[in-house]
Amino acid sequence: MLELCRFVTPCLRIAAAAIAFLVLTTPVRADDEALLQRFPRIVTIASTIPPNGDLNPYGIATVTRTMGALHRGNVLISNFNDAANLQGTGTTIVQIDPEGRIGVFAQINPAKLDGQCPGGVGLTTALVVLERGWVIVGSLPSSTGQAVNAGAGCLLVLDAHGTVVETFRGAGIDGPWDMTALDEGDDAILFVSNVLNGNVTSGSPHVVNEGTVLRIVLEVPEQGQGRPRLVATTVIGSGFSETADPVALVIGPTGLGLSWDGTLYVADTLNNRIAAIPDALTRQTALPTGLTVAHGGSLNGPLGLAITPNGNILTANAGDGNLVETTPGGAQAAVKTVDFATGAGSLFGLTLAPRGRGLYFVDDGDNTLKALVR
Repeated sequence: MLELCRFVTPCLRIAAAAIAFLVLTTPVRADDEALLQRFPRIVTIASTIPPNGDLNPYGIATVTRTMGALHRGNVLISNFNDAANLQGTGTTIVQIDPEGRIGVFAQINPAKLDGQCPGGVGLTTALVVLERGWVIVGSLPSSTGQAVNAGAGCLLVLDAHGTVVETFRGAGIDGPWDMTALDEGDDAILFVSNVLNGNVTSGSPHVVNEGTVLRIVLEVPEQGQGRPRLVATTVIGSGFSETADPVALVIGPTGLGLSWDGTLYVADTLNNRIAAIPDALTRQTALPTGLTVAHGGSLNGPLGLAITPNGNILTANAGDGNLVETTPGGAQAAVKTVDFATGAGSLFGLTLAPRGRGLYFVDDGDNTLKALVR
């Protein structure tokens, strides 16, 4: 297991164990066939709209262990907008099974957080489910649906029954927009992109190059034996472009994916590129803007990001209805149109289906969960 240090930053033993865990558990395919070519059919699984009418599904994560209200093989989805379609006001996480049955896993009441999430609740793409049943979701709230009223937000920690048990705020968390995790049972490492650093929401929309990627180390107890504890935070990426936007509320570094070799890939949305942060588990300093893996081509404002079993990088375009698969060397291996009706602005979070059965993705153009299957 990961052995945590009790210092400001994680020790090298954490990273060494984490890298060993990645190498031993990551299923790398022997062939180079693009995942987008292996799953030709697009199916709609279910609507993502809960009874309270929340809209704009953003985050998506698969459940790997049945516990409490969580059921293995189901998908959790976080909603960013409320029923009036105001951005940064969505409060629900829904749970959908592979047959399309939907239930509400959590409906978070901002008034019951006692001000522990600066600005309130507006659930983002930052969503992970840990093996021990803890669900962690990002909040980038706005009381009016406008960027000028956006709060710094937080990471909300929920138990397996959908109850908020604590929040992580400050310590570099400022507009958490997306997240991925390395989960090792007793411990976990979160990687979080942040899009509200600097004066991004003040005055007319303008680009501020202050977006960050934060590494967060957690101690993770079993359910009923305490709550996850934040051990250390480190900024490992900085200088990413971010801006307020009347349509998207804010645009900045979004999707994150951790490769088997410890490289963290970042969807740099505003600059239409995929960036890489090498040695993401061990570095103690921020790499400004990361290293460019791919730029332009079929990329069109990449948002959601996932890593395929053979190490390729999947991204969802904001500017059209396409998914793009890129190799670690920067070659665009495949492009697939998955949204023909609403196109631009509809795709966001995506995640691999369990046991290699395809790819789940959200479509906020029609508020649905869809999948690529054989």
